[in-house]
Amino acid sequence: QLQVVESGGGLVQPGGSLRLSCAGSGFPFDVYAIGWFRQAPGKEREGLGCISSSGSSTNYLDSVKGRFTISRDNAKNTAYLQLSNLRPEDTGVYYCATDRLSWYSTTCPAEKRWDYWGQGTQVTVST
Repeated sequence: QLQVVESGGGLVQPGGSLRLSCAGSGFPFDVYAIGWFRQAPGKEREGLGCISSSGSSTNYLDSVKGRFTISRDNAKNTAYLQLSNLRPEDTGVYYCATDRLSWYSTTCPAEKRWDYWGQGTQVTVST
């Protein structure tokens, strides 16, 4: 069965860094794109970025460009979200999603196009 599982969240201080992982199983990881999303309590979920199946293309939300980096290691069936220079407003539950998607623009596929979601991992940025 198709599954993605996030890990790596935790409590960090402002300015700190964290690397989140998204481990896939039950599907051909190297032909599925990965999207990263986050949701703060009481807020709508927002897309952070996405990476193509091969890893050749990445797109990012403007507000996280230069601080967040999406990558993947298909040999390990794992994608990553490197969070750097974290701010309190980055606090939330971070999700990865996957689907057999492709795109031609500089924006990621809309949230509702992703069919398969992980359970999320909590990131808290606080002193």
